[in-house]
Amino acid sequence: MQRKGSAPFRPASSAVRPSRSAPPGWVSGNWSGYAVQGKKNSYRQISAYWVVPRVKPSKQDRFSSAWIGIDGFGNPSLIQTGTEQDSINGKTVYYPWWEILPAAETRIDRPVSPGDLMFAKISRLPNRKWLILLRNKTKGWTFKTIQTYTGPGATAEWIMEAPSIGSEIATLANYGKIRFYSGKLNRRNANLKPSDRGIMVQQGRIVSTPSLPNKTKNGFYVAYGSKLPRSPRCKR
Repeated sequence: MQRKGSAPFRPASSAVRPSRSAPPGWVSGNWSGYAVQGKKNSYRQISAYWVVPRVKPSKQDRFSSAWIGIDGFGNPSLIQTGTEQDSINGKTVYYPWWEILPAAETRIDRPVSPGDLMFAKISRLPNRKWLILLRNKTKGWTFKTIQTYTGPGATAEWIMEAPSIGSEIATLANYGKIRFYSGKLNRRNANLKPSDRGIMVQQGRIVSTPSLPNKTKNGFYVAYGSKLPRSPRCKR
């Protein structure tokens, strides 16, 4: 198997029929979740919590990545960190990682299991350096790395992705449902809007659908399939 990694946003056909009550702001073949756009150097820090979802084993290899990142939505740059949830050879695989395109992902040598509470933060430092932080609050470990990154800082994302195997987008694993919450941008509330919301379409059908934002506009669910999940009731 060729290396697995993330990729910038890839648009998909909008010929499918998304929910009329909550039309998405964008449609992709590999991303679903929320993405916000600004000008160059708009975004200096992003953070969020999520709970690692449990994927269903399948005969066909299937993959999913939950992450936060800066750039990649409309540009080829991307700095990101998250967790992987895959079904390979009928067995489930979970691990944490970070990545700066165009380099391949780097696996983090720490344990991750379904149900673990994760916190991630990416912050710009002086001299084109960036801090990538990923913390497993359930298992009690924290990973940090400082890397050079020269992307535009023009978009920011909270995403469930079907990653790439070589140059091909993988089939999305059935991850059930995942909740991103307490999302922040530049140390402030993320202030998510319905127009920031995007669905994933593979082989002509909707395979991943985010909810509308919660009341505080800093969190949402993403659910496998085409059904629109309810917004989280919790304020955080």
